Amino acid sequence: MRRPVPSSSAPITQVPGMWSLLTLSALGFAGYALLLPVAPLWAVQGGAGSGGAGLINAVLMLATVVTQTSMPTVLRRIGWRPTMVAGVLLLGLPSALFVLTDALPWLLVLSAVRGMGFAVLTVCGSSAVAALVDGPRHGRAIGVYGLSIAVPQLLLVPSAAWIAETLDFRVVFALGALPALAVPFAAVLGRRLDGIASEDARTAPDPTEDRPARGRLLLALVMPSLVLLVVTTPGGALLTFTPQFAGSATLAMVALLGFTAATALSRWAVGGPADRYGARVFMAPLLVLCAGGLALSAWAIADGGTWAVGLVVGMTIVGISYGSLQNLTLVEAFAAVPRRSHPTASTVWNIGFDAGTGLGSLVVGFIAAGASFAAGLATTAVVCVVAAAALLVTGRFSAAGGAASDR
Repeated sequence: MRRPVPSSSAPITQVPGMWSLLTLSALGFAGYALLLPVAPLWAVQGGAGSGGAGLINAVLMLATVVTQTSMPTVLRRIGWRPTMVAGVLLLGLPSALFVLTDALPWLLVLSAVRGMGFAVLTVCGSSAVAALVDGPRHGRAIGVYGLSIAVPQLLLVPSAAWIAETLDFRVVFALGALPALAVPFAAVLGRRLDGIASEDARTAPDPTEDRPARGRLLLALVMPSLVLLVVTTPGGALLTFTPQFAGSATLAMVALLGFTAATALSRWAVGGPADRYGARVFMAPLLVLCAGGLALSAWAIADGGTWAVGLVVGMTIVGISYGSLQNLTLVEAFAAVPRRSHPTASTVWNIGFDAGTGLGSLVVGFIAAGASFAAGLATTAVVCVVAAAALLVTGRFSAAGGAASDR
């Protein structure tokens, strides 16, 4: 099987294997999105406080991050096909078991198992984009892939809590098993990726030649990973706690709809500009925009009341930054390393994404327990501003260093 080299004019969706990837991702993230706001609510039903509820998604993401660290090795030793099939089953099947208990310890165990499956889905999905589509179109390919991730979240994150509270939690838990339906697509895509990997192994130069030191490779990935960590921390907090601080299921649904719609559209729309102008130029302004949206959201829920319009607008602004920076940081990560290191780049990027999501759930939950949700969101806004300033300063130093070396 030869490695695909699509023409610059061919649609991304015509790349062989892409539709399997998009379907697999949509089903996988549907199951993930449904339980993200509902599992903490289920824990609250069982008597957990805001700190305990925050642990649900924190444990999910901790298990995800720990599993992600082993993914490059697993893919090399086991192969894409069995790894991806196991991943969608680990993510989907435990969801149906939530209906059996609302005891926090068992919910944490189930969340950890789901996190292992989610690790496979995330690393394999973003790595597959780099394997199927060549570098000059990574921005657009990541945008299309991002839509397959973001659309399920757009439809299901805002409505999941409403479904649970107005219909039944059991409906959400049953739908949360949707990733298990992706087994055939995982098998088809995995077979193709195994073929590409075999072809690359046959045609690659001696792996001991021109291999960057591991430390240097990881250093190249620090900047995009930290930017992603900064923006996914408040994103994880909003996805976890909006049903609790919005004050009503309807307002929570509308606010999350604004957040997820902005995430979906911006992650797709920024792909073309990223390919044309480069990713880094957009990062600092988007971090500042994120801080503004968080500040508005914090103001909207301060003093025990809720300014509905302010919350919806603020979360929509955050969604623009959240979606755009997901695309931009992944483009930057792939550009920073050789093609053979793309699985490592995908792993590091996903660790930043999921660590930020879990950190937001954990930290904002405990700040809320001691102070308020408004204080938690305000704290993440300050972090965004600091990160934007650091990015601008390091960018100037890098530019100055490059100019000096040219002279």
